[in-house]
Amino acid sequence: MSTLVVLVVLFAAFLHAAWNAVIKVGNNKYFNTVLVTSGAGAVCVVVLPFVRQPDASSWVFMLASVALQVVYFYLLAAAYRHGDMSEAYPLMRGTAPLLVALVSGSVIGEAVPVLRWLGLAMLVLGILGLSLCGERKTGAGNQALSSRGFALLNTCVIAGYTVVDGIGVRKSGAPAAYTMWIFLLTALVLLSLVMLKNRQTFLAYVRGKYLLGVAGGAGSVASYGLALWAMTLAPVAAIAALRETSILFATAIAAWVLHEKISARRLTAIMLAVAGAVVIRYT
Repeated sequence: MSTLVVLVVLFAAFLHAAWNAVIKVGNNKYFNTVLVTSGAGAVCVVVLPFVRQPDASSWVFMLASVALQVVYFYLLAAAYRHGDMSEAYPLMRGTAPLLVALVSGSVIGEAVPVLRWLGLAMLVLGILGLSLCGERKTGAGNQALSSRGFALLNTCVIAGYTVVDGIGVRKSGAPAAYTMWIFLLTALVLLSLVMLKNRQTFLAYVRGKYLLGVAGGAGSVASYGLALWAMTLAPVAAIAALRETSILFATAIAAWVLHEKISARRLTAIMLAVAGAVVIRYT
């Protein structure tokens, strides 16, 4: 894997952690989610006419991805509603690369070398450690359990759309447009649902937050778009795993911006995850 691809994926990982923090901040995580996805959709509407359009053979994968993305954003909001970002985010993202690696051979035809399996295992164990070593708050057991439940369900969804898009983006011949169509269609679905059910409450909530939504939306489009571009140049399983170093950025944001407590055990887990990412880089 080239140094350029690694640097691009690491930047995408930072962007992913940043827009997740936008969703976590605020009272209503679901409205924040719709705000960010709508911002992403607005960015896509402006840019889509000026980029090469995806091949027709990729549209079935694109639509399947949109369906999975809608579920993903719902579960994301639910996980953040019930738990800290520093706990839910690692668990949500941590096991998805392993699931992708397990199916990539049979579905995509990409075999994973033995040393890369070692790197994947180290990365996943480190990421899971960030969640499982979390501090416990008195009386928060049920909320933590709910957060973990939503996070684990989302792991399967993340693995699903990663594999679908790993195939679809290669068929599209146009990674940028493929990514933007996914975000635009997902935004239309989520915005339509919230406008049908909670129109007045939603509009009142997002008033004055439009720039935040556009910033978070632009970050989400760029993050996934860069990852899909990287998947056209390197194995899907390796990119999926390396992208989950976003948890390192998310942990830093959770500590310094959201003021969540990070234990010494979590710092140890971070070092294990970094070591795994290095192994993946050089295999």
